[in-house]
Amino acid sequence: VATISANGDKNIGSKIAQCVKEVGKDGVITVEESKGFKELDVEKTDGMQFDRGYLSPYFVTNSEKMLVEFENPYILLTEKKLNIIQPILPIVENVARSGRP
Repeated sequence: VATISANGDKNIGSKIAQCVKEVGKDGVITVEESKGFKELDVEKTDGMQFDRGYLSPYFVTNSEKMLVEFENPYILLTEKKLNIIQPILPIVENVARSGRP
């Protein structure tokens, strides 16, 4: 399938298949044109990518670059959907009192 998607180029198809195998069905693959090199290269970067932007422009801390940058932030991870704040309100209040983002 990858070779067909690459217009029959077996080398490109092989690299695409390798990428898909490495990142899995939920992974993200970005293809970029090389500047100068004619060989194909695969680079894997671990991390996360969100499909949405900021909920509010007030989150932006660097308006010149439109970035949110925090030093040593608290991060809450959960598998549950949060529709209301009450279940985590004590945590949010403690974080707010700490002065850390």
